[in-house]
Amino acid sequence: MNAEIIAIGTELLLGEITDTNSTHIARTLRDIGVNLFYVTSVGDNLPRITQSIKLGLSRSDLVITTGGLGPTVDDMTRQAVADATGRPLEFRQDLLDQIAERFRRFGSRMSENNRQQAHIPAGAIPIENPVGTAPCYIVEDEQGIIISLPGVPSEMKFLLSQRVIPYLQEKMGQKGIIKALVLKTAGIGESLIDEKIADLMTYANPTVGLAAHTGQTDIRITARADTETEANEMIAKIEHIVRQRLGDFIYGTGKDPLEGAVVGLLQKIGGKVALWETGTGGTLRDRVKQTSGGEAVIESASVYDGLTGLHSALPELDPDAEHADLKGHVENIARHTLKNSQAAAAIAIATSDHGTAIAVASEHETRARSYGYGGEATQAPTWAATWGLSMAWKILHDLHPSG
Repeated sequence: MNAEIIAIGTELLLGEITDTNSTHIARTLRDIGVNLFYVTSVGDNLPRITQSIKLGLSRSDLVITTGGLGPTVDDMTRQAVADATGRPLEFRQDLLDQIAERFRRFGSRMSENNRQQAHIPAGAIPIENPVGTAPCYIVEDEQGIIISLPGVPSEMKFLLSQRVIPYLQEKMGQKGIIKALVLKTAGIGESLIDEKIADLMTYANPTVGLAAHTGQTDIRITARADTETEANEMIAKIEHIVRQRLGDFIYGTGKDPLEGAVVGLLQKIGGKVALWETGTGGTLRDRVKQTSGGEAVIESASVYDGLTGLHSALPELDPDAEHADLKGHVENIARHTLKNSQAAAAIAIATSDHGTAIAVASEHETRARSYGYGGEATQAPTWAATWGLSMAWKILHDLHPSG
């Protein structure tokens, strides 16, 4: 079964709220073996919602809509589904009675406009909503299936798990499953990962893909199977190959944060870290400090504004030449910071309009890199902090592979 999601609401297009509903639905569909091919956001406009639903039915077996089921004039999903499938809306007294009961239970007065929520496309299968006032429904049309869910996340999640998923599993006649494993890497770029596992990325099942974030890359392995055990076995085989090729760069799985891996490694080896940063607003310090156990492994943290920190750390620096070798300056600062501490490693980062530089020093080596930042300047601190943590983890991991 192939599916798509249509999230309805002008507030989504204006950026006033984040569409977490589609993400939740996508993960839930994945776990029961439903392919999700498209996710669309559309504003509160009847012709555009109708067209989106028609397009969805032309290319997918299942269309799930969220939002637009309220009682106000801009709640148009019911009419759009009816128009897209060429059927009228019909009034359901049983649904109106349920709505009235909800309001009595909530201790609120039902308005006259709530009556329109009791209208659903003719022939639709109603879905009772015990946690809200908006009835939902399933339309089984010759073109495909449409399921309309509320936009309120708590209501949507309840109805999806308790009503929609059982319906879909029965419809599919089996309980196939899609499982995914995310391997988190540090100290290696996306292009080099691609070189090392490019052949695996051509597989159809399991599939292997990369997700590059700001300064860090994930490897996702996804398998489709009839049972969870089979899916796990398929993933394990590919994971073994990936770890053989990239094991020295894999620090965790799932949602493991990079700063958590650094803190955990420092705790295991009984070491601390010295931090130095300028032009970042303290991004590096905050990420480590806010990690469980992070504050205890920070020996020192120096935070400066702009490039003034360079002159504080290197008084001999010629102001006219401060941008000539930013990488070299930061590398010297990392060594200087380490020398004047008892830390296992020192991380130094600097960001400015002229670029970004990161350096990590340990007793045995210093690694550094610079970047003429081409993206949004607001992302530079995150990128620099992530690469600083990546380099620190890799250096410490190489020194203490059993840590």
